[in-house]
Amino acid sequence: MNEYNTLDDFDVENKTVLLRVDFNMPLDKNTQDILDDTRIKLVLPTIRELLEKNAKIVILAHQGRQGSWDFTSLEKHAKVLQELLGKKVKFVDDIFGEKAKNAIKELQAGEILFLDNVRKFSGETDKKSAEEHAQSELVQNLYPLADFFVNDAFAAAHRAQCSLTGFTAVLPSCAGRLMERELTTLGKIVSNPEKPCVFLFGGAKFSDVIVTIDHVLHNRTADKVILTGLPANAFLKVEGYDLGEKNELALSEEGKPEQFDDIKKVLNTFKNEIFLPIDFAVSENGNRKEIDLNELPSKHNLFDIGEKTIEKFKEVLTNAKTVFLSGPCGVFENPPFRKGTKEIFNFVADSDAFSIVGGGHTVAAIEQMNLRDKISHISTGGGSLEKFMMGEKLAVVEALKNAKKKGLLKYS
Repeated sequence: MNEYNTLDDFDVENKTVLLRVDFNMPLDKNTQDILDDTRIKLVLPTIRELLEKNAKIVILAHQGRQGSWDFTSLEKHAKVLQELLGKKVKFVDDIFGEKAKNAIKELQAGEILFLDNVRKFSGETDKKSAEEHAQSELVQNLYPLADFFVNDAFAAAHRAQCSLTGFTAVLPSCAGRLMERELTTLGKIVSNPEKPCVFLFGGAKFSDVIVTIDHVLHNRTADKVILTGLPANAFLKVEGYDLGEKNELALSEEGKPEQFDDIKKVLNTFKNEIFLPIDFAVSENGNRKEIDLNELPSKHNLFDIGEKTIEKFKEVLTNAKTVFLSGPCGVFENPPFRKGTKEIFNFVADSDAFSIVGGGHTVAAIEQMNLRDKISHISTGGGSLEKFMMGEKLAVVEALKNAKKKGLLKYS
């Protein structure tokens, strides 16, 4: 039995439901058009179920943060949702003022209202308890108009922010279907993965993954860890390789000197469980050229893993029963350097292993390669996924658990 409520626990017919989603989308910097609607698509099962049950749906979401270029209105998000649903979605350029409140009051059963960017409320990103957030203008203005709060924003589940946790203190609250599926699937992986379990970390960041690698190997969640991209470069540097000026610069810009001491400890403890590249692809006059590890340092950026590494990593993955992919193997957006990511991801997708994919760039690579239907579970989480894999508590999940413990009932 879940420690939090789900949609199965509430009768939402003709009731007003506040639905918090994570529609923080990649936007075109010039036009502000939405570049990828995956996050909206993944919440459609929850929205469709609420529609089928004749609820009045009020959607809360954020985009960007105040001061950032992608901090915008959510009107385009509402239009994309309308196109995907094939059903009218009303939008109001207000969050909790009279315009928003009147629009909520006028909602009929089976209708959807999309409120504007909740981060236009300055208190949204404050880190406070659910009870403290419940006293905010946002919650105090909206909750009396609603019957239930549904949180389907797993990607933001690590944030103790106002619209994510505040309503759980004053409304009957539950997880949406996406949140429920993420927690159920990932919970099994963390607590009891089918063995052998292989984790692959890649991409253009390494500082965040050192602790995760240490954790999943220490507690035996992972049996083997494959490293590509910048994480691999950082570990190779600690092994004593001179990567070349451009590659060393990329490492110094991403991480701190003390993190290399942490890598050394991890390597000393888990030398036999960590697998690193043995060759690379660089760009020479715009063309792909492969170089061996012993040919380092290179004056060129290491843009991808080479063919020998691809074969080596396939060997490591061959008998895996569970595979977790977080980060591409190279600069997959550039066709000459897509090979590593394409071959490894296809190999995992075609295998019998239970496969989990997490992180924005990893999901983008899966989408680009049309592998979505071959992956067992695609996680919407970035920071929330990482914290969950580390066994850390997620603020939103704790708030939902507390709401269930309270057995809160809506009063008139």
